[in-house]
Amino acid sequence: MKILVCISHVPDTTSKINFTENDTQFDTNGVQFVINPYDEFSLTRAMWFKEKQGASVTVVNVGNATTEPTLRKALAIGADAAIRVNASAIDGLFVAKQLAEVVKNGGYDLVLAGRESIDYNGGMVPGMLASLVDFNFVNGCVGIEVDGTAVSLVREIDGGNETHSSTLPMVVAGQKGIVEESDLRIPNMRGIMMARKKPLTVLEPLEIENATAAQSYEKPAPKGAVKLVAADNIDELINLLHNEAKVI
Repeated sequence: MKILVCISHVPDTTSKINFTENDTQFDTNGVQFVINPYDEFSLTRAMWFKEKQGASVTVVNVGNATTEPTLRKALAIGADAAIRVNASAIDGLFVAKQLAEVVKNGGYDLVLAGRESIDYNGGMVPGMLASLVDFNFVNGCVGIEVDGTAVSLVREIDGGNETHSSTLPMVVAGQKGIVEESDLRIPNMRGIMMARKKPLTVLEPLEIENATAAQSYEKPAPKGAVKLVAADNIDELINLLHNEAKVI
């Protein structure tokens, strides 16, 4: 089984976010980048398939050269090879079309990704990718087993889980549950050394007209001051909730 894992290069959630050029560009100075957590869950599941079923695992990213350390980390975790499409990730459709070309040319049986990236939270790329390559698709996956070409899946829905059966080839968008946080792997020294020798292929992107463009960025408004109300002053609490917070 050939598995392709889609990797997003995202800012660590502890990073302080700023913008430059009149709030039209994201300022990367001082920002630590990591593997998108949802993608890391899927990558860890792919490693299980490699170790238990002999699958080959390739990771792919659409990005410029600054994303290569993130791909090298995925190789250190245990992926066999990496692909970088040499283009800035402009929007979801652009990324999906670039990934679709990789899938079509690579003969992959299973494409794993996170359900969304934690920077833009668009949640659109896996579904669009599946449509472009005409693969079966399951989103919000919290469990997956593969037996030959038969696939058993569990996806999270409101109020519970839903069980599916399908067949390869597939695109699966995973999240926490497909593996647990305790299953995530920290690269060891041997893995880091081996990652330096594994192939990282750089592909030039397809010429695609961008469907969208970011005009500007804006930080959330700062939180207002807290008003403290005495525990026995119910009337004042109701007045504030009704007239200021406007939640009742």
